[in-house]
Amino acid sequence: MGKRFSSGIFGLPLMRLLRVVKASVLPDMFKGTYEAITKGNPMWNELPVSASTLYPWDPKSTYIHEPPYFKDMTMTPPGARPVKDAYCLLNFGDSITTDHISPAGSIHPDSPAAKYLKERNVERKDFNSYGSRRGNDEIMARGTFANIRIVNKFLKGEVGPKTVHVPSGEKLAVFDAAMKYKNEGHDTIILAGAEYGSGSSRDWAAKGPMLQGVKAVIAKSFERIHRSNLAGMGIVPLCFKAGEDADSLGLTGHERYTIQLPTDVNEIKPGQDVTVTTDNGKSFTCTLRFDTEVELAYYTHGGILPYVIRKIAAEQ
Repeated sequence: MGKRFSSGIFGLPLMRLLRVVKASVLPDMFKGTYEAITKGNPMWNELPVSASTLYPWDPKSTYIHEPPYFKDMTMTPPGARPVKDAYCLLNFGDSITTDHISPAGSIHPDSPAAKYLKERNVERKDFNSYGSRRGNDEIMARGTFANIRIVNKFLKGEVGPKTVHVPSGEKLAVFDAAMKYKNEGHDTIILAGAEYGSGSSRDWAAKGPMLQGVKAVIAKSFERIHRSNLAGMGIVPLCFKAGEDADSLGLTGHERYTIQLPTDVNEIKPGQDVTVTTDNGKSFTCTLRFDTEVELAYYTHGGILPYVIRKIAAEQ
């Protein structure tokens, strides 16, 4: 036992290792590094800085943009919001990943995000990637569902980041279709299969759909963290009942969907059954995947961000 405890690292006996550390790791090393840490360096210190306590957003920046989450926010939570006669923005099968939803890679030259950058005189060689521009919601909303390998049942096997605007039958980039629905005053939902949101737990896979106007996702199952992120952005996650999915229920995505959540927030409970009806007479039951009371609170506040702001303000 004594011999085992006397063993150190890299084959050195423990006492010898301690002597090496004592002789080699010196206090001056830490002092030299950290005593000037708040002083910066000349290049850092010469950067122009506003004296304002508020960040001076540059409207011309294509990397950092003032986020929209708190615009028009009131101190009174909006409560439960009806999802009535919503159109289906996208109809997916199984295994849609967060990279399908919010790609981090290069910006395709024919994408809505590329168009946005071109309008601001950004040359193609400077487009960079979605990951590098994640501080700009205008770019990231346009990049939502912009993965060139995405497969949407509306397109009947065609691969690419487009969908059908149901009222007109137009085939549009997903962002353009989402904005068309928004401008027309229509809510949208997403139909999906199993393991929706698998992959890395990137926050923009929930923020982007929210900014596009998506109010609910109805799926066979969700990846755990993505489901939680959807709840945190105020998007209603619903699961088909076991053995059911969009195909078995005869849903094509061309229907309009009404989610019959109680308008009284006190009547909404985690995991309760929720009836979904369509304008062509179909009706089916889903499980509400707000799994905790705090997720319900996020929903009634319009998302976790306004929830936190209201909570901080109430404690002042």
